[in-house]
Amino acid sequence: MTEPALEDETAPTRADAVIERVLSRAGTALAEGGTQTTTYDGDQLEREERAALRRVGGLSTELEDVSEVEYRQLRLEKVVLVGIYSRDTEDAEISLRELAALAETAGSEVLDGVLQRRQHPDPATYIGKGKAKEVKDIVMSVGADTVIVDDDLAPSQRRALEDVVKVKVIDRTALILDIFAQHAKSKEGKAQVELAQLEYLLPRLRGWGDSMSRQAGGQVGGAAAGMGSRGPGETKIELDRRRIRNRMALLRRQIKEMAPARAVRRDRRLAMPNVAIVGYTNAGKSSLLNRITGAGVLVENSLFATLDPTVRRSQTPDGREFTVSDTVGFVRNLPHQLVAAFASTLEEVANADLVLHVVDASHPDPEGQIAAVRHVLADVPGALQVPEVLVLNKCDIAEPEVLMRLRGRPEPTVEVSALTGEGLADLLQTVAERLPRPAERVELLLPYSRGDLIAEAHSQGEVLSESHVGEGYQLIALVSEALAARMLQAGTPLAVTPLAVMPLAESDDRGA
Repeated sequence: MTEPALEDETAPTRADAVIERVLSRAGTALAEGGTQTTTYDGDQLEREERAALRRVGGLSTELEDVSEVEYRQLRLEKVVLVGIYSRDTEDAEISLRELAALAETAGSEVLDGVLQRRQHPDPATYIGKGKAKEVKDIVMSVGADTVIVDDDLAPSQRRALEDVVKVKVIDRTALILDIFAQHAKSKEGKAQVELAQLEYLLPRLRGWGDSMSRQAGGQVGGAAAGMGSRGPGETKIELDRRRIRNRMALLRRQIKEMAPARAVRRDRRLAMPNVAIVGYTNAGKSSLLNRITGAGVLVENSLFATLDPTVRRSQTPDGREFTVSDTVGFVRNLPHQLVAAFASTLEEVANADLVLHVVDASHPDPEGQIAAVRHVLADVPGALQVPEVLVLNKCDIAEPEVLMRLRGRPEPTVEVSALTGEGLADLLQTVAERLPRPAERVELLLPYSRGDLIAEAHSQGEVLSESHVGEGYQLIALVSEALAARMLQAGTPLAVTPLAVMPLAESDDRGA
């Protein structure tokens, strides 16, 4: 009987220790001393723009709520974190530390946190009325203006918790949506984020009874009741809901209309193999892309720095060209609204020939990150069927036992450091070995005027033999079906394979 009591007494101590560690490491989202970059990352002008526009403490950064109903203001400056755990405090610490990083990426200052042990969330206030009053006291003592809960809150839970703590309450989903709204740049990215925000907002609108009525209904002759009276008419909250649904329908049409242009760009790239980079947010995907291709895309030590996909070209050690696609990062419990809204972007993974799954090997729980990424990719048809290579990034600062544990996984692994360049040669060699090779063999004579096809054969296929004769180029190569069709249309098939490219054993047999 004494052991459960002892555990109950020590549980608050463990929770307090977790909060202290989280607060001491709360600066990980915005790295102290700045983000480390290399010459492969370019000028990073976009990172300077983001830093200039970041919300600054002490200045007014209030944003009007997107809802016309609530007339409240959303502030993300000084926050208190709230989380619950059932058994393992280590998982709770990792999750709460990630929430602190998310809050700082959104421009907040993390002041304090509360971690409660309970088997299931309270259906009314998520943490129970007593703990909610404790959070209220903490909010008042530290001067916070927002409470962030490390979970998805039901609309009723959010309202009940706000009624107790008397400040704005947002959940993990709202925080991630806020970050996406800040970082989206392209037209398609902005439309996808807005659609996800409206889907999140729709069930959370609040009205204020009959005072929100827009019209008096169908009253006759000024009578307040009787025949012809059809009630109070459309209320303000109903009007807002209808406007939101109309806006969502418009956004879906716009995203659908962007699909043909995206398909055309993808078809142009089908002539060469495609490699898609996926992984947990802040695992180093953009740094790896810059190392492989010299793209110079944004690199920042914060969560969800990259939202808009980037496609660049690179070469294998044997000279074959391929494209590399950088995708949006994933996170635990990624809002389903975002997964649905970014479905068109995630199609890049399903259409790839090889997936480079970048893992932060220095993270306390890399296996959990791998599972979270695959959980999201499971919602993308065909994504899990693409061949995959685990790229263990940040191996220069990872623990040796963690690397040894990850090497034992069934997937092929490559250890790299995008910062120092360690392991990049092994990665490119692995890519060359695992990319599909052209299937069509062509043996033909091309006129000298079609040097463009010869160049494509070198960049996109494998040239087995090339010689110059009087009439043009005599070529034997492995190329894609599309390129083979264009070559056969422009050239003349060779009647006999030249002896120079025959295998040695076969020529010996003929000589014998």
